[in-house]
Amino acid sequence: MAEIRPFRAWRYNHKLGTHIEALASPLFDVVSEKQRQSLYRNPYNSIHLSVPLGPHPAERAARALREWKEDGTLEQDPLPGIYVYYQYFKLAGAAKEYCRKGFICNIRAYDWTENVILRHENTIPKAVNDRVELLEKTHLHVSATHGLYTDPLFSLEPYMDDAISNPIYETEDYQGVKDVLAVIQDARIIRIFMDYLRDKTIILADGHHRYESSLILKDKMRKEHPDETGNEGYHFHMMYLTNTESGDLRILPTHRLIKNLPDFSEEKLLRKLAPYFIIKPIDDPDTLPEIILGKPWAFGLLFRDNAFKVRLNPDAFQDFHWPFPEDIKRLDLTVMHHFIIEKGLGIPGKDQRKSEFIDFDRSFPDCLAKVMRGDVQLAIITQEVSIEDVKRVCASGYTMPQKSTYFYPKVVCGFLFSSILEEEFKSPPFSPF
Repeated sequence: MAEIRPFRAWRYNHKLGTHIEALASPLFDVVSEKQRQSLYRNPYNSIHLSVPLGPHPAERAARALREWKEDGTLEQDPLPGIYVYYQYFKLAGAAKEYCRKGFICNIRAYDWTENVILRHENTIPKAVNDRVELLEKTHLHVSATHGLYTDPLFSLEPYMDDAISNPIYETEDYQGVKDVLAVIQDARIIRIFMDYLRDKTIILADGHHRYESSLILKDKMRKEHPDETGNEGYHFHMMYLTNTESGDLRILPTHRLIKNLPDFSEEKLLRKLAPYFIIKPIDDPDTLPEIILGKPWAFGLLFRDNAFKVRLNPDAFQDFHWPFPEDIKRLDLTVMHHFIIEKGLGIPGKDQRKSEFIDFDRSFPDCLAKVMRGDVQLAIITQEVSIEDVKRVCASGYTMPQKSTYFYPKVVCGFLFSSILEEEFKSPPFSPF
């Protein structure tokens, strides 16, 4: 099912690459304004390609890309390869060190209806439009999206372990994560990877906006090139693939923030939630994540002066009329969006995806600080989503609400780039691929 291919990555030249930590950057949707301003000061940082500054940002990125290719800032690897990428990290409050293992390759950009690459959450339209324009101007995949395959036998890990012992890069990123990149260019081993993935479906874990931009560009290019072969660069997309069966795959919760909602009051919201939830005041707001941990349909509500634990009464399901399968309706996030955001706050489900009243933050301390400062009216604290929940959603054909999952750590931008320009995408004559 899933067709993957090696590719010849564009990477910083050897001299610059020895300082790769100064050239790497966070993904476009997680980089803070403060981080941006700091990174922009380095004229060669990858942020100039991923989140370009100023008016006409996509054109600026395309111009920078042309200059970097011409002056040798970026160089294309002579041989196609699969790039092994390991991330070593710890979680707050835990001593264990995790290692998420995966590899970066090109994958055919399958339409959603083909059911080869499966999405699990909705997207935000504006973010998709921004990514489409950038890809259309540069014809460059600047950062790999994150996909998941399932391999309970861990068949590919020995090849990755062997490659990672001879790294290209080894550095610490903005998350405090140790990133290690290596490459496999042995044609026999690459074929093993390609053959193994051939009968797999892929769950798109992170990067829905960037993947949709590939689909939109592909459709546009196909109309402009009716004599295409189906193997042109615009039919492919750069993806980082990891195994769902690894215990090092972590999904952190993403909390909801409510801001600027007209006619909002704590008393009004609690009154509307009372028919559906068991509501308990909490004296110490800092304890909310621990209090709701492991309890189905339990959430924290943070107001400026008060905090509450709310847990859905099972009888409330009699009033749950969204047209979803039972498995989807029973997810914590679906319950939150239906009963708290629609029933309680009055924001209809059909409007939530584009709502200017809903924001997102994965950091509980940030949520608490924003509420205390009065930057937002309410923070809805939720729990992490399990990989089994993600699998069930994908199998159902439905999607979770936007920003449902936060796979941690994030893939770093700047280690390598994948061009879909035909002269740069196609394999050299001597390549077996």
